[in-house]
Amino acid sequence: LSQGLSVLVGLGLCVTMLGLGCAVELGQLGQQLRRPVGLLLALLGQFVAMPLLAFLLALIFALDEVAAVAVLLCGCCPGGNLSNLMSVLVDGDMNLSIIMTASSTLLALFLMPLCLWIYSRYWINTAVVQLLPLGAVSLTLGSTLLPIGLGVLIRYRHPRAADLLVKISLWSLLVTLVILFILTGTMLGPDLLAQIPASVYAIAVLMPLAGYALGYGLATVFKMPPHCRRTVSLETGCQNVQLCTAILKLTFSPELIGSMYMFPLLYALFQSAEAGLFVLAYKMYGRDSYKQDTLGEEEDTDISYKKLKEEEVADTSYGTVTTEEHNSIQMEPTQTAL
Repeated sequence: LSQGLSVLVGLGLCVTMLGLGCAVELGQLGQQLRRPVGLLLALLGQFVAMPLLAFLLALIFALDEVAAVAVLLCGCCPGGNLSNLMSVLVDGDMNLSIIMTASSTLLALFLMPLCLWIYSRYWINTAVVQLLPLGAVSLTLGSTLLPIGLGVLIRYRHPRAADLLVKISLWSLLVTLVILFILTGTMLGPDLLAQIPASVYAIAVLMPLAGYALGYGLATVFKMPPHCRRTVSLETGCQNVQLCTAILKLTFSPELIGSMYMFPLLYALFQSAEAGLFVLAYKMYGRDSYKQDTLGEEEDTDISYKKLKEEEVADTSYGTVTTEEHNSIQMEPTQTAL
């Protein structure tokens, strides 16, 4: 069962990264590199705000070294595909969402091991931190580059197939998480699951919620429009829990990590639930204002178009029409120079 779980985690991660690559268009990537706002926001949100938040929560709740490493690992992960789906539901900027997810995944190759090394210093004298496999973490991250590159190539050569693979990857995310919950519960058993401290459950609830708030505040500082603020908020709070699960499963022994293997799954559960509440609140209270703003922009465009047409009609070389007070219409001839 443990070997089957490892295979499932690896395949699920590959499908997710393939779908992420299929969502990236080279033209959009070049545009974002010329104005690297998305890259900067991904850097600040995923590798400054979230690792620091995970570190502070681990200190505040006085976690032991095993739980602290699991929380730190989740906090240092790049953004996940869930944010792309949620951005669609809140009328966000999909180009910004995809670029932030892709760029944070690429930056994680260097910055994730660095963040883990920096923030795990507090627990440096513990066995689990001394055994923290930063090389294996980098190797796992490096292995995700191949499916991402393959996905970008498929998007360039076969756009329709890429759209299908994006949908498959989003469904596989949901299916993989459900299967992981079932298999992990079977392996660990209810007794071991009950040993997870209440503080870990509290962090699994608070961490994504605080991440959403930090992302929204970060976008506000950059004076971004409301739909971009919602996008950055979701991108910051949604972590790649499949990558976190893969690293915990493939680099730590079950005897060492124990029940903390469940933390990224708990995080996935609560980040999805809180993002769902975010979407529900937007559908109930925020969508009307978004429609009004959109209609206002369309009306401005129509008015400009009408004015342009009126100016074109008024400009004629054969004569102009004038209306006098007594509802009479006179034609004033104009001379045409030959």
